[in-house]
Amino acid sequence: MADEEAQIRKLQVANARPEDSGRGLAHIPRALMAALGLTEGDVIEIVGKRSTPARAVLPYPEDEGLEILRIDGLQRANAGIGAGDYVEVRRVQSKPATRVVFAPAQQNLRLQGSGEALKRSFFGRPLAQGDVVATAGQQRMDNVPPHVAQHLRAPAYALQEIRLAVIQASPKGIVHIDENTEIELRPEYEEAKESRRADVTYDDIGGMASTIDQLREMVELPLRYPELFQRLGVDPPKGVLLHGPPGTGKTRLARAVANESDATFHLINGPEIMGSAYGESEGRLRQVFEEAAKSAPSIVFIDEIDSIAPKRGQVSGEAEKRLVAQLLTLMDGLEARANIVVIAATNRPDAIDEALRRPGRFDREIIIGVPDERGRREILGIHTRGMPLGDRVDLGELARTTYGFVGADLAALTREAAIEAVRRLMPRLNLEDHTIPPEVLDTLSVTREDFLEALKRVQPSAMREVMVEAPRVRWEDVGGLDDAQMRLKEGVELPLKDPDAFRRLGIRPAKGFLLYGPPGTGKTLLAKAVAREAEANFIATKSSDLLSKWYGESEQQIARLFARARQVAPCVIFIDELDSLVPARGGGLGEPQATERVVNTILSEMDGLEELQSVVVIGATNRPNLIDPALLRPGRFDELIYVGVPDKAGRERILRIQTGKMPLADDVDLAAIAEQAERYTGADLEDVVRRAGLVALRKSLGAKTVTMQDFTEALADSRATVTTEMESEYEAMSGRLKQQASAIQPIGFIAPGMLRGRGPKGED
Repeated sequence: MADEEAQIRKLQVANARPEDSGRGLAHIPRALMAALGLTEGDVIEIVGKRSTPARAVLPYPEDEGLEILRIDGLQRANAGIGAGDYVEVRRVQSKPATRVVFAPAQQNLRLQGSGEALKRSFFGRPLAQGDVVATAGQQRMDNVPPHVAQHLRAPAYALQEIRLAVIQASPKGIVHIDENTEIELRPEYEEAKESRRADVTYDDIGGMASTIDQLREMVELPLRYPELFQRLGVDPPKGVLLHGPPGTGKTRLARAVANESDATFHLINGPEIMGSAYGESEGRLRQVFEEAAKSAPSIVFIDEIDSIAPKRGQVSGEAEKRLVAQLLTLMDGLEARANIVVIAATNRPDAIDEALRRPGRFDREIIIGVPDERGRREILGIHTRGMPLGDRVDLGELARTTYGFVGADLAALTREAAIEAVRRLMPRLNLEDHTIPPEVLDTLSVTREDFLEALKRVQPSAMREVMVEAPRVRWEDVGGLDDAQMRLKEGVELPLKDPDAFRRLGIRPAKGFLLYGPPGTGKTLLAKAVAREAEANFIATKSSDLLSKWYGESEQQIARLFARARQVAPCVIFIDELDSLVPARGGGLGEPQATERVVNTILSEMDGLEELQSVVVIGATNRPNLIDPALLRPGRFDELIYVGVPDKAGRERILRIQTGKMPLADDVDLAAIAEQAERYTGADLEDVVRRAGLVALRKSLGAKTVTMQDFTEALADSRATVTTEMESEYEAMSGRLKQQASAIQPIGFIAPGMLRGRGPKGED
């Protein structure tokens, strides 16, 4: 008896890493492995409400010395337990299976495939009847020992992870698939004799570790352990409101919580609840809550709640007002011990009736934002779990370049990459055959190039309404602007790429940069290059796009622009010809002009109550003396960068860039051309190169090269746009700008006494 007890131990369950999902591994303490006489790869039985097998492997380095068992969401579902529960762990011997029958684990999925492919995917995997298992692609198994990996070899079965239910396994008990096992794949979903829930688990959600923890304490604890709240003498939470941009995973998260807490899931899609008859909508809503009460513990999930609970003061229809009142009544009528939690999701929280947004109804509001780089890496790992990836695919690199992408965008990216891989395979397929040969399937893999092609077609969904230009300009494409380039690198690139360095020194990065100088010196080019090199989203806007004739519309456009930039941070907002958008205020009397209200809005957006995190504003102008001085102080446009006429070395560098694709004759001396092009800007030099090409074509349409003579003629036909007077004027202006910012008068530039005598008879 004592010997049998030594073979059983209780451990607390914790989540495995996302990359281990679907492999059937259990990370257990070294001490327990020694006590049970286990070596890595041995089969254990995990006993919760039900039992499921796994292969034992050593703990993660950070878990050394902790008494925890790390398993994935499928295994937790198979054992009928959740993270934090205690389970028994036993050593068992698995028997070779004579026959195993698989079927899709979810409805509305039809599968066709050979048993041989499944045998290769699950060779050596311990199984039990009623388990849900997942196919996995050919992925690197860095944290799995070689002798365990040999049991887990998994040639590509499909381009995505597919979950299968073990409908039948012979003999009874825990078995493993070997070369003699007969495998049958049934095409459609079947209810297993021992049903297990595992369509979405916490393993299928990336970049939300802190959100999951918040939601678990609000939802899972009350549903699984209601006695905790009874003992404390408080009512458990009734509702949680999830809000954030579209595609961040709000619905998926609610499903995962329902599965992990072993609660029944009742879905209300906002628009579907609406009925045409009087009282029909309210009746449907009541029916859902009644069903939830009968099958408690339950989660009622209301998707797009703004469509059924809008602000009552802003809707004219009586049906909508009655529906809001019905929802309020139902949520107030939830008894403390009814074991029902309401979760709602929306991307328009300000459109919801304020009576719902109070404790006792929605007790907590959780923001699900755009994932950071680490979150994107986790999400990509989840979506490529069942994908045969090429050796050069680096998910870390993809996570770095997909700034601003939400979960839905990353799912679309992996799907597009898979379609690229299929496109390459198409010439090898005979479409008259209705099956694909296994040897062709085995060669199928998704390469780094497939992902790069997919990136050209998928852009962040939050940016679809904004004119987004992905800059292709690099620092090496910019010549003759070394000083401006260095200041932009320090001010934009460093804080966006390494914000921790600024936090460590306790300084804030610059919020705005004003590039000013004569026309054609490369101000717009600099802004594009800095966005490209800082790996940030780039929103380019013109003053004409932001100004509207309708009262208040211009301010709304600017507020929307900054809100969108915050969503897809890191982001560079580039406003060209800034002087027309934010001219100096106080120039006219009476009603403030539209531009004055715009100036006020931009001032408050750049230095207001809402902090600009990882958002940089770059403005460009050739008339900085017309810009409102309030914008030119630190905290708004911190850095005023003069982009002047290039010197001789700069002009030569620009000519090298501009003639990069031009076949030059041996006698062309770019240094001599630069010497002659005194005070020429980058735009002027581009014009010289273009004219030289035209001169060559004028002489002969079959010209193969451009000669020095062509450049000499082109120079004679062009001129410098910046005169000596303009240059000296800009240099003088440079010194005045900061003085102007520090000497702002209280009321614009209105002289004392000008406020009197405004009426027709001189009244105040």
